[in-house]
Amino acid sequence: MVKVFASDPLSDALLSFKFELIDDSNSLNDWIVPSGVNTSGKILACSWTGVKCSQNSSKIVGLDLSVKNLRGQISGKQFNLFVDMVDLNLSHNSFSDKLPSGISSLTNLKSLDISRNNFSGRFPSGFSKFQNLVVLDAFSNSFSGPLPADVSEIQSLKVLNFAGSYFSGPIPSEYGSFKNLEFIHLAGNSLSGNIPPELGKLKTLSHMEIGYNIYEGGIPWQFGNMSELKYLDIADANLYGSIPKQISNLTKLESLFLFSNQLTGNIPWEFSKILPLKSLDLSDNLLFGPIPDSFSELKNLRLLSLMYNYLNGFVPEGIAKLPQLDTLLIWNNNFSGSLPEDLGRYSKLKYVDVSTNNFSGSIPPDICSGGELMKLILFSNNFTEGLSPSLSNCSSLVRVRLEDNSFSGDISLKFSNLRDLSYLDLSRNRFTGGIPTDIDQASALQYFNVSNNPVLGGIIPVKTWSLPLLENFSVVSCSISGNIPPFQHCKSLSVIELSANKFSGLVPESISNCKELVSIDLANNNLTGPIPLQMAKLPAIGVIDMSRNSFTGPIPAEFGNSSTLKLLNVSYNNIWGLIPPQTTFRMMDRSAFFGNPKLCGAPLRPCHRENVIPNGLELGSRRTQKLAWILIICAVIVLFITTVVFGIFYFKRGSKGQWKMVAFSGLPQFTAKDVLRSFNSVEALEEVPTLPDSICKVVLPTGITVSVKKIEWEPKRLEIVLQFLHRMGNARHNNLTRLLGICYNSRLAYLLYDYLPNGNLSEKIRMKRDWPTKYKIVVGIARGLCFLHHDCYPAIPHGNLKASNIMFDENMEPRLVEYGLKSIVQSTSSLPAKITKETGEFNTFKKEELNMDIHNFGEIILEVLTNGRLVNAAPSIHNTPKEILIREITDENDIDSSNSFKEEIKLVLEVALLCTTSKPSMEDALKMLSGLKPHTNGNGS
Repeated sequence: MVKVFASDPLSDALLSFKFELIDDSNSLNDWIVPSGVNTSGKILACSWTGVKCSQNSSKIVGLDLSVKNLRGQISGKQFNLFVDMVDLNLSHNSFSDKLPSGISSLTNLKSLDISRNNFSGRFPSGFSKFQNLVVLDAFSNSFSGPLPADVSEIQSLKVLNFAGSYFSGPIPSEYGSFKNLEFIHLAGNSLSGNIPPELGKLKTLSHMEIGYNIYEGGIPWQFGNMSELKYLDIADANLYGSIPKQISNLTKLESLFLFSNQLTGNIPWEFSKILPLKSLDLSDNLLFGPIPDSFSELKNLRLLSLMYNYLNGFVPEGIAKLPQLDTLLIWNNNFSGSLPEDLGRYSKLKYVDVSTNNFSGSIPPDICSGGELMKLILFSNNFTEGLSPSLSNCSSLVRVRLEDNSFSGDISLKFSNLRDLSYLDLSRNRFTGGIPTDIDQASALQYFNVSNNPVLGGIIPVKTWSLPLLENFSVVSCSISGNIPPFQHCKSLSVIELSANKFSGLVPESISNCKELVSIDLANNNLTGPIPLQMAKLPAIGVIDMSRNSFTGPIPAEFGNSSTLKLLNVSYNNIWGLIPPQTTFRMMDRSAFFGNPKLCGAPLRPCHRENVIPNGLELGSRRTQKLAWILIICAVIVLFITTVVFGIFYFKRGSKGQWKMVAFSGLPQFTAKDVLRSFNSVEALEEVPTLPDSICKVVLPTGITVSVKKIEWEPKRLEIVLQFLHRMGNARHNNLTRLLGICYNSRLAYLLYDYLPNGNLSEKIRMKRDWPTKYKIVVGIARGLCFLHHDCYPAIPHGNLKASNIMFDENMEPRLVEYGLKSIVQSTSSLPAKITKETGEFNTFKKEELNMDIHNFGEIILEVLTNGRLVNAAPSIHNTPKEILIREITDENDIDSSNSFKEEIKLVLEVALLCTTSKPSMEDALKMLSGLKPHTNGNGS
């Protein structure tokens, strides 16, 4: 490129500056020197993009190059010419390497914005010269080393933003000497040490964010002296100790976020003095005691989030009278009593989650009076009586979870009024009166579960399957009778659970319309007729359980041609004829076909052309009968000897308790004996490896193949472990490997998981993939982890997230395996485990484990982006400029600078770096990956 010189030094300096940059979008295409132009003493650059000049075009007073897709390294050698510049904005680009020290020449600057770039290294010194500087914004870069202390000498400074880099060490105590500072943001770094109490001297400060760091100690009581403060966020900062009551002196405070720390003690009652307070989030701490009655004075409060603590007592009646309250999140505590009778009467509630407590009584009658309630989450309490009448017309509802309570009466919901309802779980209650007939009017419904309401009764309304978005329909053990209605639509339906009811008649042939159906459970009903051939042709079907009905006729051979079918259970029906010879059936255990006397062929007895009687013995000569008796006697003797040997074997080894079996959704009701018999021998069973990475492949009765993991514990921990395993077994998500069942005794268990034959990410990490496939893998992992962290109550840390624990299903969708097992191992070792008396929930090292999950997720992103080149690389890449990383990654993925995928790669890399440093929540990480703006701590119910 040939340099062209302008007629004035400032324009020449800008051309020199442009020469250093890489302008991928040609944003500075008008930075040129036209031939034959005479500027008559004026500055040529005044007409260029981003350049702002004085009124007579004799001085350059501003340069705004924000959001221009510029990159490269800045030397800063031109800056000494721009002595009149007051505004420099380089934000939202990809500048890299060090911020040049020459920037200190711009001593007249009032605003310097270099946010959202890749500047790295130490922040330059010399900023004490900037005595006119009002705004210093360096948000979201890669700076490292200590925070610059000399900026505290800029007495004119009002805005200071060093958030989102890799600054380390303590916050300089000198930062308490600012005289005019109004905004300080230091969050999302690696700052440590004690928070300096000198910050309490910032009398003009209105906004402080210093969370997402790793401090020591607690909140300085001197913070109560910042009399102008309106916003205070010290979330996820490793704080411990009690909350200083002096915070109540902040009488202008509107938002207080202290969530995800280790704060202890009671909530100060003095907070009631902070009358302007709108948002209070103290969730995910170790607080105990009641909600102060004095909170009824907080008339401006909109958000009250106290979830994940050890709070107890009643919810004060005054909370219900707060006129602005729209979000109440108090789940996973030890609250008891009834919810306030007036809850919802005086405010427009939007989000209410009080799950996993000990509440009793009924739903407040006016909870939806405001007409804006979207989430109502009450599960795992002791609520009784019927549904609140106000819910019938609560048209704003989107998500309702009332499972695991003692509700009774009719399901008094008018689905015709619930057009936005997508998720409804009423399982494990005592409802009666059947499913409302207008369920088909809930056009947004995706998930419907009323299982284990033993006397619900009624029928399935005939138009149920016409719901266009319905994916999961579960009515297990509800005493529902009648015929299964025709499947005229069901285009989204993937799971149907109808077992343990009183259904009769035929399975509708129209089930062939359910092209997305993965699992159907019809067991333990009174269904009749032939096995529907149509089910064999469903393209996604994996599990079919038709056991214990009155089906007749042969098994259609077409079932053997299904490439997705994992389980077909037709036991205890009136099936007859030859079992089709395909491999699908030969792989199945005999028990899949038990209870059908006229059924024969492998794996049952051979079929004979004649002389076949129900017991399968062939009539013939006396010699044949004698031979049969000899065989029977021999079998009895062998059985006797085997029993004696096993008795001695167990006597010598010591009894380990009776084996029991728990089957979750997706597994037939096997007995413990069925499962244990699937192992080669008792000796082999005892010798299943116990290393964390050891998983065995086992074929169970009916031929279903599972992965088996062995865990052990002390017998006294049995109840605690089982409670946790039940939570894991009920966790269902597309990106989790399902825990199908538990075979256990008093001290050990075999965990039965879905068998996924397509290997794990570690094995396939070096496989060449296009970018959309990689992006799908990253987002799939994020969704599974987000579900564990935000949709499970309490959160389930994975505990061992790595590439080898990410498996691929038949559609190459990533699924997490071995999640939660570390919590069990820790709870059974000498490490302290804190278990709540009422729920038996594991809380050992929960915060550390969740943060480690997030860190490991960031590491996995780096592995995926680099085809396995960067493994456990987060510590080593923090000093590598982002621009270099992006260039390396785009080269490895064969993406040039003009490719639209480059921006997605930059976004995903940004998430990886954030996860390995500032540890955003998985909910926020997933939203960033999806292109959504993250928000403050909230519930993922």
